[in-house]
Amino acid sequence: MITVAAVLVVSRALLNSGMVDSIVRLMARVGKNPIMQLLALVVAVSVCSAFMNNIGALALFMPVAIRMARKNERSPSLFLMPLAFGSLLGGLITQVGTPPNIIISLFRAEVNGGEPFRMFDFAPVGGGVALAGVLFIVFIGWRLMPRRKGQLSPEELFEIKDYITEIRVPEDSRFAGKKLRELENATDADVIVVGYVRDGQKLPAPSLNRVLRAGDSVIVKANADVIQELLDVTGLELEGSEKIGAEDLSSDEVSVMEVTVTPTSVIQGRTARSLNLRNRYGVNLLGVAREGGRLRARPDSIRLRAGDVLLLQGDTETLQEVLPNLGLLPLAERGMRLGKPRRVVLAMGLFAAAIALAALGYLSVQVAFTTAAIVMVLSGFLSLKEIYESVDWPIIILLGAMIPVSQALETTGGAQLIAGSIINIAGNLASWAILTIVLVVTMFLSDIVNNAAAAVLMAPIAISIAYGMGASVDPFLMSVAIGASCAFLTPIGHQSNTLVMGPGGYQFGDYWRMGLPLEIIVTLVAIPLIMLFWPLGL
Repeated sequence: MITVAAVLVVSRALLNSGMVDSIVRLMARVGKNPIMQLLALVVAVSVCSAFMNNIGALALFMPVAIRMARKNERSPSLFLMPLAFGSLLGGLITQVGTPPNIIISLFRAEVNGGEPFRMFDFAPVGGGVALAGVLFIVFIGWRLMPRRKGQLSPEELFEIKDYITEIRVPEDSRFAGKKLRELENATDADVIVVGYVRDGQKLPAPSLNRVLRAGDSVIVKANADVIQELLDVTGLELEGSEKIGAEDLSSDEVSVMEVTVTPTSVIQGRTARSLNLRNRYGVNLLGVAREGGRLRARPDSIRLRAGDVLLLQGDTETLQEVLPNLGLLPLAERGMRLGKPRRVVLAMGLFAAAIALAALGYLSVQVAFTTAAIVMVLSGFLSLKEIYESVDWPIIILLGAMIPVSQALETTGGAQLIAGSIINIAGNLASWAILTIVLVVTMFLSDIVNNAAAAVLMAPIAISIAYGMGASVDPFLMSVAIGASCAFLTPIGHQSNTLVMGPGGYQFGDYWRMGLPLEIIVTLVAIPLIMLFWPLGL
């Protein structure tokens, strides 16, 4: 668990290093051919994912992919699911690429005299599988996905004109001389001031202590029926001279941006009202989209889910600090990073040093990455608060809960019982067929539970099967490692799949269309490679 946490921390430092801007500049050279763009994105995210956390690698490239899609007037759905699958495939290549590989390495150490899999022991099989998977995705797989419209601008996605209205203070209004706060509280309904106009000058997200004058206009967020109630109560007038868009709600200091709710976000299951976003964080929630369509309910009352896309308004610097704290990822916004700009070269140098020391055997992976994380804190890349926030605590807690279950399977004989049942059912099947069963069962389990949990549960069973057959445990553990990281059938199988669901406009049943043939290809490629590089003989 220490290794998993250390890898997450170091991945967070890379994400904070300003790499997104560098990646955008490189991707601008790819050209406009969609196949070449897709190839560049999927290969790049796979390579990054081999050496950093899957979610971190995906977070680097999601804004790039969405920006490329909008620039070329294509749907983001063309890029995002392939990008998520590419991040999973890349994790197969190294020991630190994904938590299941780290877990499987620890299981191997327990049964192999304390010797775990090394950094690049996964590369011969994982690299071959990743290469086959990437080629399938780029040249065939994306054609199997259903075409989702995708949205190309905040106005299209959230239909701002439907709930943002400009109202004017007439000359004889009793509200002249009152504060904007009093206007918001004039009715019991939800009304939020998001802009202010005086003498033709627009001020987005104004202070609620600003005093109204006759002739001023106020841009408010509210439903149509609430607007009418507000006009009736206050005597203000509807200003219908021009349409209001996202550009009217932003300025050099104030931003309107789309963000997605990450699987580790603290706002999951909560509403903007319960979070008190306006008063606590200085952020206005303008709209919520789910599976490609705007939810019609009042934004402040919607219980938020992982993968939801939110339209936020707030001070640009404030948003820079708030988004990582809430676990939100900005989409296609220029100049936005998860954290303050960092020195890319030094961050990459520390990361590369940790990998090299672990790969050459000078330090264990645990020690190498923990040391890298400590150095990044001491050098100012990360604060202690950022370290705490960068660790995926639900996964750590889940592993802490599942490890005793795994140990119970071993000590009570449960693993041997399940292994014996599999061997009996398999009968006289060839060894490669039993390896295939282990891989497919693990893969199916990973599609419905966390991949780390799938590895923890299946590893002792795989070891017992190997013992029952009188074979080496290595090929069976490698089958578990591959299967646990290939969750392509559902959006809940891996956090990467969940993260792209909202921005890509995907539905639950969209994933298996490309995911099922991809899992078949993974199986067809992985089993021969495992038999070749990790023979069954003891």
